[in-house]
Amino acid sequence: MSRRTRVVVFAGSAAVVAALLFRAAADIPPFGHYQGAYGNQLNREVVPERHTTNVVGAVVFDYRGFDTLGEEFILFTAVVGVALLLRERREVLEPGQDAVRSDAVRLVGLLTVGPAFVLGLWLAAYGYVTPGGGFQGGVVLAGALLLVFLTGGHRPYRRAAPTPVVDPAEGGGALAYVLVGVAGLVFEGVYLENFLGPGDTGTLYAGGSIALLNWAAAVAVCAAMLLLFGEFLEEYAAAAARRAR
Repeated sequence: MSRRTRVVVFAGSAAVVAALLFRAAADIPPFGHYQGAYGNQLNREVVPERHTTNVVGAVVFDYRGFDTLGEEFILFTAVVGVALLLRERREVLEPGQDAVRSDAVRLVGLLTVGPAFVLGLWLAAYGYVTPGGGFQGGVVLAGALLLVFLTGGHRPYRRAAPTPVVDPAEGGGALAYVLVGVAGLVFEGVYLENFLGPGDTGTLYAGGSIALLNWAAAVAVCAAMLLLFGEFLEEYAAAAARRAR
């Protein structure tokens, strides 16, 4: 296929996609005026039934909690697959080989790692009360630790997220989700049933066992992201060590 033909095909395809995007944007309802049968029904029922003020959190960890269990194990399987493909005996890095030498970069890291980590904890802890959740909080927590690599180097990152801790945490988060479901089966007769009651609206005690599932997801997602980061950073560090020789 010639260059001219590729450009024509791309331009035609881009025009069609642009038209569809503009058409979809034109049909978006005004902000705060969502029109959807299921969404409107949940908005009416979630707070009275589950006492959680974040409707999305209640949907993810209660109304469709079994689907979320499947998502947990999809993530778990994907991360295990990456680890099996990339993990091998790698060369040990010499001290300081990958150190960040810029004082400005180190200062930025010192000022941002802590606040980013606290933000991740807040998103996870209040995920069923305010916007956020275990998935979002877990990613932010992992991103905060990734900043350690970006501003300090590979060795500090490995000390902040050691593999012997991250590996069992990734599987442990998924297992905790399963066990909370089993507790619902034991105490209420239904898998993933809320066995702690609805709790108090607008507080950390809201939602009952939703909070436990939320934290299980946060641990699993954070550990999964750290495991992925660790494997790819090991590859990067090993390649940098070979280039330095």
